[in-house]
Amino acid sequence: MRIVADTTRCVGAGQCVLSEPAVFDQDEVEGTVVVLSEQPGEPELTGVREAVDVCPSQALSLTEE
Repeated sequence: MRIVADTTRCVGAGQCVLSEPAVFDQDEVEGTVVVLSEQPGEPELTGVREAVDVCPSQALSLTEE
């Protein structure tokens, strides 16, 4: 799985960071999502899926690779 983040849609709510801090961070200037690992391991996938589901701007998605 690969994470796709659309930073133009991101509103900087930070729900992704709360869901999976090992994979997501926020830009210090804009506050938008920063993906630390585009292809997370199995242990992080539950938190990543939660982040995708709770993102208020729907800026995150997962693709099969």
